[in-house]
Amino acid sequence: MDNTGVPAIVDLAAMRDVMAKLGCDPYQINPLIPVDVVIDHAVRVDVVRSHDALDKNMELEFDRNRERFGFLKWASTAFHRMQVFPPGSGTVHQVNLEYLARVVFNADGIMYPDSVVGTDSHTTMINSLGVAGWGVGGIEAIVAMLGQLSGMLRDGVTTTDLVLTITQMLRKHGVVGKFVEFYGVGVGELSLPTRATIANMSPEYGATMGFFPVDHVTLDYLKLTGRSNETVSLIEAYLRANNMFVERHEPHTERVYSSYLELNLTDVEPCISGPKRPHDRVPLKEMKLDWHACLDSRVGFKGFAVPREYQDKVVKFDFQGQPAEIKHGSVVLAAICSSTNTSNPSVIVGAGLVAKKACELGLEVKPWVKTSLTPGSAVAREYLKHSHLQDYLNQQGFHLAASGCATCVGNSGDLDGSVSAAITENDIVAVAVLSANRNFEGRVHPLTRANYLASPPLVVAYALAGTVDIDFEKEPIGHGKDGSEVYLRDIWPTNEEIEQVVKSSVLPHMFTQTYESIKRCNQRWNELRVPGEAAALYPWDPSSTDIRKPPYLEGMAIRPPSVRDAYCLLNLGDSVTTDHISYSGSITPGSAAAEYLRAAGVADRERLGSYGGRRGNDEVVVRGAFANARIVNKLMNGKVGPKTVHVPTGEELCKYKSEGHNMVIVIAGAEYGSGSSRDSAAKGPMLLGVKAVIAKSFERIHRSNLVGMGIIPLCFKPGEDADSLGLTGHERYTIHLPTSIGGIHPGQDVAVTTDNGTCFTCTLRLDTELELAYFNHGAILPYIIRNLAGPQ
Repeated sequence: MDNTGVPAIVDLAAMRDVMAKLGCDPYQINPLIPVDVVIDHAVRVDVVRSHDALDKNMELEFDRNRERFGFLKWASTAFHRMQVFPPGSGTVHQVNLEYLARVVFNADGIMYPDSVVGTDSHTTMINSLGVAGWGVGGIEAIVAMLGQLSGMLRDGVTTTDLVLTITQMLRKHGVVGKFVEFYGVGVGELSLPTRATIANMSPEYGATMGFFPVDHVTLDYLKLTGRSNETVSLIEAYLRANNMFVERHEPHTERVYSSYLELNLTDVEPCISGPKRPHDRVPLKEMKLDWHACLDSRVGFKGFAVPREYQDKVVKFDFQGQPAEIKHGSVVLAAICSSTNTSNPSVIVGAGLVAKKACELGLEVKPWVKTSLTPGSAVAREYLKHSHLQDYLNQQGFHLAASGCATCVGNSGDLDGSVSAAITENDIVAVAVLSANRNFEGRVHPLTRANYLASPPLVVAYALAGTVDIDFEKEPIGHGKDGSEVYLRDIWPTNEEIEQVVKSSVLPHMFTQTYESIKRCNQRWNELRVPGEAAALYPWDPSSTDIRKPPYLEGMAIRPPSVRDAYCLLNLGDSVTTDHISYSGSITPGSAAAEYLRAAGVADRERLGSYGGRRGNDEVVVRGAFANARIVNKLMNGKVGPKTVHVPTGEELCKYKSEGHNMVIVIAGAEYGSGSSRDSAAKGPMLLGVKAVIAKSFERIHRSNLVGMGIIPLCFKPGEDADSLGLTGHERYTIHLPTSIGGIHPGQDVAVTTDNGTCFTCTLRLDTELELAYFNHGAILPYIIRNLAGPQ
């Protein structure tokens, strides 16, 4: 996808420059395998509740990203075996699932199983189709693991309820860096889109992949999405011949795995997750009590510390000429989004049916709730139109706003000014409810401090209720046109109703026709000017604020310098995500990135764009490092926000780099780097001078990215952390690595000392010999160049 694909291709283009400078053939820097880039993260939800929202948002998307799109179009001509899907094609995962994935490759009569690595952690969605795929992050040592499913989902329970249950279950068990394979009679009861939803959430439960072997359900889905009967028959024959096809009716053959977990699908109940982490599942029947507990609890993953006397405060304001009001728990943003759920027609249809029943009973979403529909598949608009459910979604404000990743990655756009003012001036804990995969602090919108993941039908329900402070079983969701109370059960569709619409409206020709035209139907893309078309080297524009030649390859060192007398840049707690480390949302006026862009001539606030959209510019990447408004740095004594202390002077600023001290470290707790697989979350800290991160544990992909950028990952020994060792972050740190290249080996113990006499031992998380080779060359890019260029 483009948010991570652009910086990767920028690196490839810069490597070509280095090869040319060394007198080598720049075309040696070229993909050896097919590469597909889907532009799916550039759109922002600016226009909503309008019949032309889709076109208007795309027009704004091209206006903001013209240079970035031109760069990608150049890449599609300059690099062999690279194809680019234009904006509006859908999310990369659904394009892969519905169109790109082969399941079995047939190359000139040689057949082999399909596999994929992607620059997005949710590449695991393709595991539902029996394809081995995961987010890239280097070479990992993987432990096999299996989860067993039995039973079937009860009526009224959605796929989202199932996946949130699995996410909590597996995260609690601990599956970071492992394979999860699902088997059991229950798997045969799950549709392919349901499996895709479960596989997509693999990063949220921490696994390398969540795998579903190929069976008849898989083959039926391949036919539904337009793969030919001949292709499907060939896939089945190959997999049967290699004992890789699963017959669910056959007696179970015991397999050996490192762990076994069992989940009975009949035990799954309606739920949502939040308010700040995807694995903090809350049964729907307990939501009201849980919400009040969150208001009472101290600030943390499950708390906001709102004094009791202010919890019922009602703020009245004027919204576009009509009276409005919000309070703690009010829903101000409701979005049906993300490939996690919009890959699944059953939950999208379910949302449409909830909207239909609500319309018929006279319920309406309050106009100050920002509502949007941004499905990951362009096919969704076809079956919603065919079933006429889009009409009812439109009546509730859920107009089609984009086909891509928008709200789920923080491109939610601005709230109405009156709503924003009501929130900020009264310190209201406002809520976003969305059908996405992540709800980390500051990710969805800067003003929604509480963010809940829910199924698309529940997104519509909470938008209608206007608050999460509700017991759906006991309290009405609203009042109908006749004044009678309407409960959630009155507008909730049965599984049979949903299945009837899916069968009659989700049709094979919709997939075939959509993907036959997907790369040529975007006229704005077709007319886009390409700089230096098909040239080997990209014509860098030094004045560009979008695409800049990165500095990573300048003066390539043979290996990183030893870390001595390093200051601590940040002292962080548990579950610090890549959203905290490399913010992806809108660039706000007054921020360091905004000031840089203003100095470069970008004066219009609307043109500042997002950190994610400008990741091809290292100057924005470095200013986006640790820029999340909700990050908590212990050096700041409880103050929340993107600030730190300059240890030598005690000033609240970061000036190590400017004063020539290019050596700092980061201290962190458990699960450091969870979330999206962002190279920028390693590049940004590297540009700030971070040489090492010492944490209790790392999320798999981020640890690999740190290694790739030459940052040393170290783990505290079990039972130890910064607090137990008495580390405050005001010390200076020396990491005692062996001085000779041959003296370092993967996983060894490393002594760390401070200037106040503290000494402790950490585990070096260079996990393989290949990662050690990257480290010895300073980073992964110099390693690749030296191997391709040979002796000079």
